[in-house]
Amino acid sequence: MPYTLKPGDALIVVDVQKDYCPGGTLPVKDAEAIISVINGWIAEAIARKVPVYASRDWHPRGHISFLERGGPWPPHCLQGSDGARFHPELLLFQWVNIVTKGMHPHREQNSVFDGTALAAQLRRKGIERLWIGGLSKGLCVCATALDACREGFEVILIADATRPAPQWNIESIPFENCETWMEQHTT
Repeated sequence: MPYTLKPGDALIVVDVQKDYCPGGTLPVKDAEAIISVINGWIAEAIARKVPVYASRDWHPRGHISFLERGGPWPPHCLQGSDGARFHPELLLFQWVNIVTKGMHPHREQNSVFDGTALAAQLRRKGIERLWIGGLSKGLCVCATALDACREGFEVILIADATRPAPQWNIESIPFENCETWMEQHTT
């Protein structure tokens, strides 16, 4: 299926970081399979002059989501660590907008919109529709998509540009079936 990016669109790449890929502290199964798909979308966005936003978790030591604080996860994406870097094969050019989240030690920030100025920035640029992919589908991708809908944006999940994390215990996370309430597109 051809890309359908157009003026008024933006591409959101959620948390494609080394700690969420094989060898990381919190790897998502088959995470590396989405890299070439996302790179294709980034190339298409560049060609069509559509803005690209890449989010990253940037946790301080002792973050509330970590096991040591009673959270569900081992330490991951620590500020300044190798694991917090974007996957090295992800083609993030200088003009890609980086959105940093998860910096507050006592607060979860799964969504790219939570505690950032992204919604206002998108509105200032006349963005109405968001194409979203990244890691992981059941948590940060769907939290981002849900908040984008709440902010009034049209949302399209790029289905082959995300992966669930079935090995994680996410029964308490309300986003796992987000595909039931948003449009999906497969490349």
